[in-house]
Amino acid sequence: MNERGWPPARPRTVTVLEEERTHIPLYKVLIHNDDVNTMEHVVGALMEVFKLKRQACERIMLEAHDKGLALCTVEPFEKAEFHRDQLQSFSLFATIEPE
Repeated sequence: MNERGWPPARPRTVTVLEEERTHIPLYKVLIHNDDVNTMEHVVGALMEVFKLKRQACERIMLEAHDKGLALCTVEPFEKAEFHRDQLQSFSLFATIEPE
């Protein structure tokens, strides 16, 4: 009993049977370096699409600039496809691939 005379709280648990578990395949959303878009445009597009802070978007942009390719996020297929399409709407070269 606690100071109020109530029994101790029991932790919440969730029991999932093995056959009920589903594996959701994940996909990488990638941006590729290009010679068309400015660095500032890429950062702005990443901020708009992924709602990330400027510093994180600058890191992604610089990785794409330096290495030719950068990982933006890993997520289920439909969401990855949607984010790829959003990036492409900003004239960025973006692809998705299985993780």
